[in-house]
Amino acid sequence: MRGLVQRVSRAGVTIDGEAVASIGRGLLVLVGVSGDDTVAEAEKLARKLWNLRVFEDDTGAMNLSAADLGTEMLVVSQFTLYGDTRKGRRPSFVAAARPEQAEPLIAHLVEVLRLAGAAVATGRFGAHMAVELVNDGPVTLLLEV
Repeated sequence: MRGLVQRVSRAGVTIDGEAVASIGRGLLVLVGVSGDDTVAEAEKLARKLWNLRVFEDDTGAMNLSAADLGTEMLVVSQFTLYGDTRKGRRPSFVAAARPEQAEPLIAHLVEVLRLAGAAVATGRFGAHMAVELVNDGPVTLLLEV
């Protein structure tokens, strides 16, 4: 499982011109699921996201997590994180999980985050989404579990 994490001052998702999710200060997480991923990976990624120290403390050091600050998260499914571009000019998505496997794992990741206390907004699985964000820093990290 992969999570492309961006620290944001705000982010949102629209589908067909309708705003379906938005957050203020927090984390935008684009989540990719591979065909080998399980519930255990979803739970590990959720714990990592909630406790990832990417917010600055009073000294300017990245010592605080979303858990410490109670910041929001926006989770968006992103199968293209498993796009393989090593050969040719067209990405191969063979490593990405099929929708029937990926959707419940992303839903489980969101549920684990919510049970931990996170305020989580989501995109809509399988929809063509417009994702807008203001990257704070910029801070962008790729997590793999």
